[in-house]
Amino acid sequence: MSAPAHVLVLRPIIERLRTQGHSVEITSRDYAQTQALLDLHGLEHTPIGRHGGASRLRKGYRLAARTAAMIRFGRDRSFELALAHGSNDLAIAARVLGIPEANMHDYEFAVTQHHIGCRLAKRVMFPDSVPAERLRRFGVRPDKLFPYPGLKEEYYLYDFEPDPEALTRLGVDSSRVVVIVRPPPDVSLYHRKSNPLFPKVLARLGQDGDVHAVVLPRTVAQRELVESLALPSLIVPPGAVEAQSLVALADLVVSAGGTMNREAAALGIPVYTTYGGRLGGVDEALIHSGRLRPLTDPRAIELEKRSGATTPTRRDPGPLVETILATVGEAHPAETYIPS
Repeated sequence: MSAPAHVLVLRPIIERLRTQGHSVEITSRDYAQTQALLDLHGLEHTPIGRHGGASRLRKGYRLAARTAAMIRFGRDRSFELALAHGSNDLAIAARVLGIPEANMHDYEFAVTQHHIGCRLAKRVMFPDSVPAERLRRFGVRPDKLFPYPGLKEEYYLYDFEPDPEALTRLGVDSSRVVVIVRPPPDVSLYHRKSNPLFPKVLARLGQDGDVHAVVLPRTVAQRELVESLALPSLIVPPGAVEAQSLVALADLVVSAGGTMNREAAALGIPVYTTYGGRLGGVDEALIHSGRLRPLTDPRAIELEKRSGATTPTRRDPGPLVETILATVGEAHPAETYIPS
């Protein structure tokens, strides 16, 4: 697990694998809320390495260091399958150790990542809304690509029930318009351009007395920045939170990242995207269907209480598990080890 979203995606898959009798070991990278979310979900993990920050040089150094540690971790452990969601260090370590790897993704323009992870993986899994021709430059041939229907969020929210007290614990006044806000992924290589729209969104929401906006920062620097604004209508949780319940109970979501946008779409919550990078096939499809609204001016945000029940879209993660297990062939021994 190398990013917070990976915890959410892989949790139900890990649970199913263990239920079927397979043994799973999890490694984690010190980045954002990844390890805190693993602890929150009761998933034991072995910490290995940390994020390199915004510098390309440090990213490369951290990738090499974590890959070497992953190789040491995996050597002599009899692993038979590796699984990751866009984790390059595991892809490299698995190739060195001769372990077949399934690598999941849902954004096709993370070029540096895909030139490593997609090329080295035995099986690559993308949502079917991502055009296959966009993946060919990464060595993803038809026999390597395994598209799945819908959004990855619709699978990991299959058994989700929101915590009805999630907003109350944060001091949110539910009589106001409740907005969940996610900042841009500033340290991501595919999001290098600054996002001048996002500070304007914070100013718009933070000064509206009829709004309570819960901001979920990715990094300590983002937390400090938001808190320094001292905007009266913004709330910053003190630590890692179960964001899906916040989204499910909100009136609106405004996010510069991908995962929370798609969680809102899966849960039927109105959502605006302020993402500053190139839109991928998943977001293009969501915008086309009206489930995701692009935002270019914060004055265009429709701030109103949501009325009526939502209709979440849920998908059984069982077929994903079968696709992953088939990476090692038809027979699956009961003691398969999967470092995530």
